Amino acid sequence: MKLRSLPQFTRNARRFTEIVSILTKHGLANWIAESDPEFLKGLFKSSRGVRLSGLTHEARIRLAITELGPTFIKLGQILSTRADLVGSSLAKELSALQSDAPADTPDVVRTTLESELGKSAEELFADFDDRASASASIGQVHLAKLHLGPAVVVKVQHEGIEEKVTTDLDILMALAELAEKYNPELRLYQPRAMVAEFRRNLLRELDFRREQRNIEQFVRNFEGDPTIHIPTPYPELSARRILTMEKLEGFSISKIDLLRKEGIDTKELARRGANVFLDMIFRDRFYHADPHPGNIWVLAGGNIGLLDCGMVGRLDDQTQEEIEEVLLAAVQRDAIRLTDYVIRLGSVPQDLDRDALRRDLDEFIEEYGGQSLKVFDLSGALNGMAEIIWRYRIILPPAISSLLKALVMLEGTSRLLDRDFSLAELLEPYQAKAVQRRFSPQRLFYKLQRSYKDWDRFINMLPRDLGEILQRVREGKFDIHLEHRRLDATVNRLVYGILTAALFLGSCQLLGRQIPPLLGGISILGAAGCLLAAALGFRLFRAIKKSGDLIQKE
Repeated sequence: MKLRSLPQFTRNARRFTEIVSILTKHGLANWIAESDPEFLKGLFKSSRGVRLSGLTHEARIRLAITELGPTFIKLGQILSTRADLVGSSLAKELSALQSDAPADTPDVVRTTLESELGKSAEELFADFDDRASASASIGQVHLAKLHLGPAVVVKVQHEGIEEKVTTDLDILMALAELAEKYNPELRLYQPRAMVAEFRRNLLRELDFRREQRNIEQFVRNFEGDPTIHIPTPYPELSARRILTMEKLEGFSISKIDLLRKEGIDTKELARRGANVFLDMIFRDRFYHADPHPGNIWVLAGGNIGLLDCGMVGRLDDQTQEEIEEVLLAAVQRDAIRLTDYVIRLGSVPQDLDRDALRRDLDEFIEEYGGQSLKVFDLSGALNGMAEIIWRYRIILPPAISSLLKALVMLEGTSRLLDRDFSLAELLEPYQAKAVQRRFSPQRLFYKLQRSYKDWDRFINMLPRDLGEILQRVREGKFDIHLEHRRLDATVNRLVYGILTAALFLGSCQLLGRQIPPLLGGISILGAAGCLLAAALGFRLFRAIKKSGDLIQKE
């Protein structure tokens, strides 16, 4: 695939050049850092003047993503949840990505309000603050007050952000296609499918109505719990690029000194907050996927408020059962079952060493299995599991990766309030409920009912399908098609090698018999044929080595 054949590259040549130059600059810093001349080490700096040669590889990736803008920052934030893809060290570095962005001018904001809601800011609100109180990569937040109601916050999407994101997504997809076609190592991670999934999620995030529906779902799920408060949205003042919701009066749980000043028990707050998220995951199967301290507030009376419901996770029946199976196998310290479940959960490479994976999981269970619940390091255990999965190039489904990241982040946030906090201890009742649910009569009846429907459909279809097969056999139209994966390349190389060998042997015959024309007693045709055969053989050797078929990695 040539770059000039891609329409998106010709349409967005300037942006593509900018992306390549930023990636090149941060990549060259690795070579500069190892060079001797001191003056070279100051040549490459980030957009904020940071000397790149003194930074780690992971830090340079984070700075490059930050410099590339909103689309790549969102991609980095998603990759920070995929330690199985990028490794735990890079995932941890990407977790520090900030999505700050310059705010739009008041005139632009007011134009957006009027175009989305059909009225001016004065008609919509009794008071509207033109100055943004915060500005992220996708939108900015303004304070306002309703004509006959309380204070609200208004989230306004940045002007032109959709066009910028679409351009970057086109370039990302083209780069993913190139990577999948020409890089066998990257091909294992299915870059095109990953970018397609990222594109779908990011374009959804640009529609603020989805976040509004998420908020409404959380409100319904915790309707009977007065200790949890989710800001109420105002649908009549919301649209695709505008989201208006209730303004919460409180502060972030990260302000420990303020919590102590208010006389709030931080240990109890940590337990209550963690139980809220565990209820979301194991009771509702619909959870807030970004539980960092800035999104969890303390309100009047010590109640908990949740902000920014744009990033959520959902668990279906099958995913929840698979997660429960992994947890049960780990608790029972059964490395063989755990290996089977990990392989079943993810996409595994063809050359997976199952025995080595089982040994590593066995060591992992021995390391963490003997810890008591009160001192159990769940974050360390989940990160250790992700490291093993990454080492063996196993790709987990996005839903499971997002859940693992949410649990790690939840334990880290809770430990800001209580250093002795143990999420594993809180998980114990949910694990017991999972076991009870697994063997409950209702679940067994449901599985029997589902199996009955599958068998009933199979029995109804079997006579007809057998009849069609027998009919085709009688008519001589029954064909069997076999698909040989990657066989074309193998056959081509085999023919290529045979022709090269034949050319070499024939040329040697010409040389040995001194077939004219001669130069200094050497057959010119024989010598030319040997040189050509050597060149062709070297090219074949390089092609086999590049594909990884010649040398197998240990």
